[in-house]
Amino acid sequence: MSSVVKEWREIPGRYNLEGTKCPICGKAYFPSRSLCPHCRRQSLGKMEPYKVCREGEVYTFSVIHEAPDCNNMQKPYVVAMVRTNDGLMISSQLVDVNIEDVKIGMPVRAVLRKLDADGDSGVIHYGFKFVPIK
Repeated sequence: MSSVVKEWREIPGRYNLEGTKCPICGKAYFPSRSLCPHCRRQSLGKMEPYKVCREGEVYTFSVIHEAPDCNNMQKPYVVAMVRTNDGLMISSQLVDVNIEDVKIGMPVRAVLRKLDADGDSGVIHYGFKFVPIK
């Protein structure tokens, strides 16, 4: 039951790339934080929702050849650090791209994809991945 509650609580971040922004210093964070590590106590209870830019570029990447069982069908695959156009760094899988075509600086955008399911009739987990902008 707690996985259902956790899934619902994380929907804004996972489905909409929603983070938080400190109203005091203006720094944005993803995933969301309950306080700004720079402003500390001053920001407690004041963090505002922040819609992260869905476009950016590959900052760095790695090709994964050995993966957990849940990703066996995807091997090999690319995991990248993406710098969004608003300056946030997000790690995510790159999809819909040939591994040999991935380059640092490649423009990408976030898309919503099915990540997993809790059995045949359980909760379906969605999240974001990045695809190249053509």
